Amino acid sequence: MDNFFAGLLFIFTVLGLLLVSLKNKWGFVLGLIGQLLFLGAAYLDKMRGLVILSVILMCIWIYGIYNWFYKDKSVK
Repeated sequence: MDNFFAGLLFIFTVLGLLLVSLKNKWGFVLGLIGQLLFLGAAYLDKMRGLVILSVILMCIWIYGIYNWFYKDKSVK
């Protein structure tokens, strides 16, 4: 993995987590982008366990996007 790719992975993941902790819905989008980069890195390095973990974490990020962007907030 080259330094540019590793830098993008670091930036998107850290900014995503920071924005989520600040209750900003765009953190889920940045986190998902970071997770896609992590999935690519794990796949290229043939790390099967990390690929499975990455897919599970991507589902969690997508669920967060659904909750913040699409779920009807008026129904409780």
